[in-house]
Amino acid sequence: MSAFNAPGILPCQSIEALIEQGGISSATPFDADQVQPASLDLRLGGKAWRVRASFLPRHGTVRDRIREVAMHELDLTKGAVLERGCVYIAELQERLKLPDGVSARANPKSSTGRVDVFVRLLSDFGDTFDDVRGGYEGPIYMEIAPQTFSVLVRSGTRLNQLRLKAGVPERLRTESVGVDLTGEIAGFRGRRHAGVVDLDHEDGHDPRDFWEPLIPRNGQLLLDPGEFYILASKGAVEIPVMEAAEMTPIDPSVGEFRVHYAGFFDPGFGTDEAHGKGSRGVLEVRSHETPFILEDGQTVARLVYEPLTERPTRLYGEQGSHYQRQGLKLSKHFRVWGE
Repeated sequence: MSAFNAPGILPCQSIEALIEQGGISSATPFDADQVQPASLDLRLGGKAWRVRASFLPRHGTVRDRIREVAMHELDLTKGAVLERGCVYIAELQERLKLPDGVSARANPKSSTGRVDVFVRLLSDFGDTFDDVRGGYEGPIYMEIAPQTFSVLVRSGTRLNQLRLKAGVPERLRTESVGVDLTGEIAGFRGRRHAGVVDLDHEDGHDPRDFWEPLIPRNGQLLLDPGEFYILASKGAVEIPVMEAAEMTPIDPSVGEFRVHYAGFFDPGFGTDEAHGKGSRGVLEVRSHETPFILEDGQTVARLVYEPLTERPTRLYGEQGSHYQRQGLKLSKHFRVWGE
């Protein structure tokens, strides 16, 4: 690709140019809606492996490490159930050949985080999850660890997304995110021992079979250790058209919980220009070892904003979205609560 005028996140037209130039290739043709305003959806390939432990490849290839820890292989072309509490490694259809100076970072898609499926990207010789070094050439894989629900996936299922970055921005701005514990229903807690969630079936599951509504008392909510919660941000979230954002966890010293599943917010989310004014951020929260009382308005996460290299040719939600103008909302796999 040609040199960029300034460091920052690559918008959709630059991602499409990278695909045309062979910087990102795929075992099958790319889907028409695969490129988002500032990210690329990644698709499961044909194979996955149940492994006995998570790992980082560090000094070798992912495939070599899979041979050491694999328990059995799954054929995703026929569909496969990934059991909660188990760890899997899946090949992805996409392959990278990044130019020097262009790096990548992955994060779960919103719908993945909202069903408590923990996913992380792996690359050959990588010593961190989710981050791909500049100039990397090779295959990419995904670690998948369902936490609350067992899930049905197949070749082509999209569980995470890739953000491409040129250089390193000099300064990033941050914004605190508080939690909203008002209203008749303040959130949802995942039910244990529920059925299987088909991750390609939209509006196809009764939420009452999978979720328990939470009624706050005096603006407080008691988080139980090891449980998974869906909550909403106190204020609206707005991502300017020339920025992208990532939700990051706060310092653990301020609370015994973690908010860090679906982290990417594309430009235009929550903006008036993209008809999304008033959109809230949905928070995937997991409590740690001890019970913790969460209070209305309490800071639970931070948004880190990064500039784009140029204005994207389309904005979040312009072509339709389940989550633009959202309030407290479950993932797209479930029907609206109460309907």
